[in-house]
Amino acid sequence: MIKEAKAFSENLNFKKLKQMYLFALITIAITILLSQLLIQHNISSQLNDSRLINISGRQRMLSQKLAKEILILNSFSDDLNEKENISNIKKTLETWKFTHLALEKGNDSLKFPHEKSTLLLALFKDIKSNVDIIESTTIQYLNNRSNLRDDSENQEKVQIILDNVVEFVTKMNRIVGQYEYEALEKVTRQRNIEYGILSFTLLVLLLEFLYIFKPTNKKIELLISKLLVSERRAIKLARDTEAISIIKENSVKELKSLNYAMENTLLYCRISPQGKIIHMGDKFSKLLQYNPSFDADKSFAQALTTIEKEQLAIDRIIADKQRSGWQGELNTTDRNGNMRWLDMSMIPVRIRKEESELLVICFNITIRKNAELEVERLNRENIIEKINQQKIISSKIVENQENEQNRIAREIHDGIGQMLTGLKFSLESINLDDKEKSAQKIEYLKKLSLDIIKGVRTATFNLMPPELSDHGIVSSIAKLALELAKLTGKNVQFYNKTDFDQRLDSLIEINIYRLTQEAINNAIKYAESSHIIVQLSHSNKILSITVDDNGKGFDVTTVEKKRNSESGMGLLFMKERVQYINGRVFINSIPGEGTRITFNIPI
Repeated sequence: MIKEAKAFSENLNFKKLKQMYLFALITIAITILLSQLLIQHNISSQLNDSRLINISGRQRMLSQKLAKEILILNSFSDDLNEKENISNIKKTLETWKFTHLALEKGNDSLKFPHEKSTLLLALFKDIKSNVDIIESTTIQYLNNRSNLRDDSENQEKVQIILDNVVEFVTKMNRIVGQYEYEALEKVTRQRNIEYGILSFTLLVLLLEFLYIFKPTNKKIELLISKLLVSERRAIKLARDTEAISIIKENSVKELKSLNYAMENTLLYCRISPQGKIIHMGDKFSKLLQYNPSFDADKSFAQALTTIEKEQLAIDRIIADKQRSGWQGELNTTDRNGNMRWLDMSMIPVRIRKEESELLVICFNITIRKNAELEVERLNRENIIEKINQQKIISSKIVENQENEQNRIAREIHDGIGQMLTGLKFSLESINLDDKEKSAQKIEYLKKLSLDIIKGVRTATFNLMPPELSDHGIVSSIAKLALELAKLTGKNVQFYNKTDFDQRLDSLIEINIYRLTQEAINNAIKYAESSHIIVQLSHSNKILSITVDDNGKGFDVTTVEKKRNSESGMGLLFMKERVQYINGRVFINSIPGEGTRITFNIPI
């Protein structure tokens, strides 16, 4: 056996084998390198395409915003706010025009391409007339407003702007669709190239197997039989190590993404139990004007406020609640002497056995607080003007409610930081020496991440359904009826009797959705009904939504007199909301038979 192995080894041409093996490896390495360079180039191109599609879609929003601001300026003749409205219109117009020119001609700073396909050039040429009309008519309209020209002429120009905005949005949808189509073509082309490179690599591996490994294996099988066993073990160990390394790399990438999201979207800070700042997020640092390079010696209380009394109060909270945690609203004074309100949560976190710190998560509620204080101040100042300002107060309440719900939706998405931070710490604590437990723990944490994402998406839908902004009021009400039927077990049906498919102003759509949602919820919660029918119809000027139920009904006059009751306040808020969009509500109810609520909104 030893002699045969020695004879085999003498007959082997190791130099030639080495050259062939190196040639195969170099070929594979070159193909992999080319594949990676191509993939990175295409990923960069796809990122630019994504930004281009996003900006193109934003153009539709800007045109609708411009039309909305012009309608507001044309509807209200408040001299105090007219200059501000005109300034806002000019800014919107300038942004809209600049972005459109960048999309059409290309822009190096925005990384927009100068070269375009023939179809895109045709689409931009087709939309150019609408852009020019909107721009020139808007400028003429603003000049007329400044020079107090004839109101009838302004009305005509407003109508011209609105008509062209509708055409602009329609044509812009085609441009966005073309961008998406061309991006898809790039992805398809990249996929085919990658398949070609993969096939070539597999071919090289096949040839390497047929002309190198297989002949050599027959010659040296006896010589390296024991080495092959060791090699198999080493290969298995290398694969296991590589798999763990890949899992770790993916986890690090996920942690970097989560950390970036926390830094830029969440007001958070890590502090020691003594109140010293360990790390402060970028967004929080910008809000507090905190610079770690120059303010490293400052405590957390000193970074929050310049008032000594407020600093002492914050230090007292940290000292008393460092073990149990704390949550509440905090009123502080910034460096400019302005009042700042923060909704703050302090969460104790144990890093190691003998080391702990506090995770501070805040929400800036200054705008909401100022709005509440402003409403109270207006109520105290002039009771005589209470009736005249009722619509303003109502609009403030509605606007703050919508803003608050949108904020809550965002904060649920971003404020999940507590769980995500725990996820981050758990990932960092993985012991790679124990490969089996590490892999199990990582799979569990991935599942936990998916559950968190699913919960966030569910919560954001309940607060602001994506159908409302993406598809309009019809799709959102249909989705609402379907979801409530599944949730409550009630028979909730929706009928679009006149096949209404128009898009309305976003504020009007939001209020229509909330009114319908309130009516259906009242039928489910108070009327004890089993069947609820929602019908939508329209004419040239009126959109009508009717909600019928077979519940127990009520005396409308009696409920309206009880303004302090929950049902009375509900009807009052419903009327105020529909009046805010210049609509009307009609309530008909018969005790023991059911209720019909009809909303008529001008379109």
